Amino acid sequence: MRRLRDLGLSSFGAYYRVVTEPGGEAEQVRMLDLICTNETHFFREPRQFEFLERQVFPAWAEQAAAGRRTRKIRVWSAACSTGEEPYTLAMVLLRRFPDWEIEILGSDLSTRVLDAARAGLYRIEKAAEIPDTYRKAFMLRGTGSQEGRMKAGPEIRSLVRFERLNLSHQSWPLGGVFDLLFCRNVLIYFDPASKARVVDRLLERLHPQGYLFLGHAEGLRGLHARIQGVGPTVYVHREGHAPRG
Repeated sequence: MRRLRDLGLSSFGAYYRVVTEPGGEAEQVRMLDLICTNETHFFREPRQFEFLERQVFPAWAEQAAAGRRTRKIRVWSAACSTGEEPYTLAMVLLRRFPDWEIEILGSDLSTRVLDAARAGLYRIEKAAEIPDTYRKAFMLRGTGSQEGRMKAGPEIRSLVRFERLNLSHQSWPLGGVFDLLFCRNVLIYFDPASKARVVDRLLERLHPQGYLFLGHAEGLRGLHARIQGVGPTVYVHREGHAPRG
C-alpha cells in the first residue's frame, strides 16, 4: 500500500502492471524487499551443525590427510537474509579448519537484507544465540555509539561475500560447485513443480560428495529421486559420493 501511495496508483492491478512491464525491474526489487520474510538466527537448527561436527568434518580431515581431497571448502548459503547463517558457517569452519582455504557465498533476493549482512552489525541480544566459544573468538562487542550491538569480526567477514540472487530466475551467475549448500526455509514458498526445479538446479551446484541442507519443515520424501537423506534434512547425491579430484 505504501508503494501505491508513493507512486500515486489507485489499485493493485495498476501496481502489477508497473512491476511486470518493461522498465519495472527496479520496482520489482523494492517490492521484494517489502514482502520478503527475513527471519533467521545464528546456529539455527543445531542438529545440522552437530551432523557437520560429528560426521562430515572428521571425514574431510581424514580424506585430506590421505590426499583424497584438497584443503579447500566452498559453501553457499542461499536465501541468507541478514547474514547470520553464513557467519555461523564461517565461525564453525574456521575453528575446525583454521589452515584450509574457505570460501562462503551468501545470496538473497532482497537488497535490504544483503546490505545488513554486509555490515555484519546485530543487536547484542542475538549474542545469546552464539555459543560462548564462538562469540568470544569471532564477534566484537560494540562500545560508544555502537553500544548495544555486536559486529562480525574481520576473520569471519573475510571469508564471506554476498550477492543478490533470485532462486526462481533462470540464470544463476555462480561459478563452480559447493561442498555444502544451505537452502533452508525457502522451498516451503514454492509449489511442488517449482520446488523440484529449484532442487534440480541446486544439485547441479552441489559437489558429487557435497551435502544439501534444507529446513526442518522441508523434507523431500517422494519428491526427488536424485537425492537421499543422510541426516536431519541433510541430503546427498543418490548415486553416491564419487572420489574427489
